[in-house]
Amino acid sequence: MSQALISVRNLVAKYGERTILNDISVDIMPGEVAVILGGSGCGKTTLLKNILRLQEPFSGSVKFWGDEVLQMDEPSFSGILKRVGMLFQNGALLNSISVYENISIPLELHTKLPEEIRDRIIRVKLSLVRLAEAIYKYPSELSGGMKKRAALARALALDPEILFCDEPSAGLDPLTSAALDELILDLRKQLKMTIVIVTHELASIHRIADRIIFLDGGKMLFNGTLEAALKAGIPEIDTFFRVGRF
Repeated sequence: MSQALISVRNLVAKYGERTILNDISVDIMPGEVAVILGGSGCGKTTLLKNILRLQEPFSGSVKFWGDEVLQMDEPSFSGILKRVGMLFQNGALLNSISVYENISIPLELHTKLPEEIRDRIIRVKLSLVRLAEAIYKYPSELSGGMKKRAALARALALDPEILFCDEPSAGLDPLTSAALDELILDLRKQLKMTIVIVTHELASIHRIADRIIFLDGGKMLFNGTLEAALKAGIPEIDTFFRVGRF
């Protein structure tokens, strides 16, 4: 049996005295698309941020490739992060520089590659996300879907083994959202990545999820396949999918 790439045990997250996540335990397995879902305010993005130490958990354990990361020093954890890509909800592109320069940032920060090699990598990544024609454009010149693809190219710059996506379809029309989902699945197959996605978009969940992690009120109500979730008879899950359909 494959070893989990990420193993979370008994994770508790707090803002001040308020508990946001309570006793979350979950494994992310190689090659899967794991979708973290639930209603607004259930702790989806908080879980993502705690796994990546963008926020420090109150207690618990988070392991990447079997190594506990919550006690790692910054240089050691930076080595872990170089193997991980992150697509932020709004893309988080820098508006004052071109798409080319945005994608170059992680390569300049984390590698000592010569300029001609960086240039080749940038062009390859933009081709992968079907955005080669926008290489020298600025974010303000891009549509919403193009911005997401440019941000995705930047997330792929260091050839991550795990890609995290926070609400990738947010703000996109249904057709653009479907195209982005298709692209993410294609990239998973081509690059043999594991993907962890936070979303509340039902259409996307049905298209991309190998497994869902359903949060409600800071607790994990379900961890398994979408088909099993829909048959589990859990009222909160039934309501989530029923209301979202109409």
